[in-house]
Amino acid sequence: MKKYYSITELTREFGVSTRTLRFYEDEGLLHPERRGRTRLYRTADRRFLQEILRGRRIGFTIAEIREIVHVYKEPPGEIGQLKLMMKKIDEKRDELRQKRRDIDETLSELDQAEEACLTRLVEIGVGT
Repeated sequence: MKKYYSITELTREFGVSTRTLRFYEDEGLLHPERRGRTRLYRTADRRFLQEILRGRRIGFTIAEIREIVHVYKEPPGEIGQLKLMMKKIDEKRDELRQKRRDIDETLSELDQAEEACLTRLVEIGVGT
């Protein structure tokens, strides 16, 4: 395993922009070493980037990701992080299920509105 990764290597590997990496750095999620103007990312930074991107894909905010990362670094460490992660996953799952219900309800309302329009068009003698 490599000791350091350049910003270019990580952007290519994960398909993100350099701006994204700098943003995560500004947010305190990544802490690359600096050699002059060059950023050198350690294996831990690479792993955290992978976790950040996974969190973003499943809908976690930067604040939620920061909270999860912080719990890992402080006591109770990994156990606390895993419990917090499970709690956040449950919350995100509940949120997505509610969104699904909202979408299903909206689709049903759209179907009803469309049916009402078609019915009225027939009533006034207009073919569709």
